[in-house]
Amino acid sequence: MDLRRVRNLQALVNAYGQDPGLVGAKQLMVLRAHVEDILNTYTDAFGRKAVKEENKLEVTNSDESDSDIDEDGEILEPDQDVLQEMGDENMRLTSEMMDQANEKREEAFDALEKGNLQRALELFTEAIKLNPQCSETFVNRASVFVKLKKPTAAIRDCNKASEINSKSALPYKWRGKAYFLLGQWKKAANDFTSASQWDCDAETNALLQMVQLRLQKNAECHQKYEQKQELKAIQEQLEKVKLALEKQESIQREGNPWDEMARAGRKHLKFFFTLLDPRMMMTFLDVVWNPENIYKYQKKNFLIKLSHKH
Repeated sequence: MDLRRVRNLQALVNAYGQDPGLVGAKQLMVLRAHVEDILNTYTDAFGRKAVKEENKLEVTNSDESDSDIDEDGEILEPDQDVLQEMGDENMRLTSEMMDQANEKREEAFDALEKGNLQRALELFTEAIKLNPQCSETFVNRASVFVKLKKPTAAIRDCNKASEINSKSALPYKWRGKAYFLLGQWKKAANDFTSASQWDCDAETNALLQMVQLRLQKNAECHQKYEQKQELKAIQEQLEKVKLALEKQESIQREGNPWDEMARAGRKHLKFFFTLLDPRMMMTFLDVVWNPENIYKYQKKNFLIKLSHKH
């Protein structure tokens, strides 16, 4: 049942209210029972459906991944740190500066292996200042920001890296991880999809599937919410219809007291007019003057017919 059918039922009840004689009390009682049955059936059916939806949403990801992000972690708020150093992209590079930048990168990787994230972050920043035109260095620093749970800074580095080299999969992959930390599933899915187009590795594919499951779950939860809202609206409408039917039924059952008095008056008037019938009056007087005369009327049934007539 949908809202349109319930509104049609409400309109029918309104018509009964404008014209109480449209249906009888028994018909109203049957219709009210029908509405109650619809309400109970629809509620029970939706309840069973909701349970099935809850079970369906219990989806687990069996794919194992050594990803740097925690798939079960809480959604982070955007980090409000001071903007990281991005280097001067207009500076003139020399081979010496590029060599120094590469050395800083190697030192940063060593720091990462030792688990010193903050030192690695500083070294990658020094490498960027020496060579701000290397997209890989921005991606490397973005990976550290992801590990430090600073997704907004990681997104800035990935944006810069993709500007320098739009055909590399790494900026999209790490930006997707940053969006994942922020709970922005759609953006994360778009980035993982783009990364897969350039380099479809197992980790990116697993992350894409994970985000797609999140999106599917959110869509199902939203659909479930909409269904609950629709159920609530239908229940409210059906309750209004039920109350309206009960009111109409009560009115028809109790009736108008003035109408009852009028019907009683007409009944007594009919009896009075019966007494005024000339044949009835002559018979009555004849029997009053001589009670024995009643026997001569025993074979005459006109009195009975006359009384039944009225």
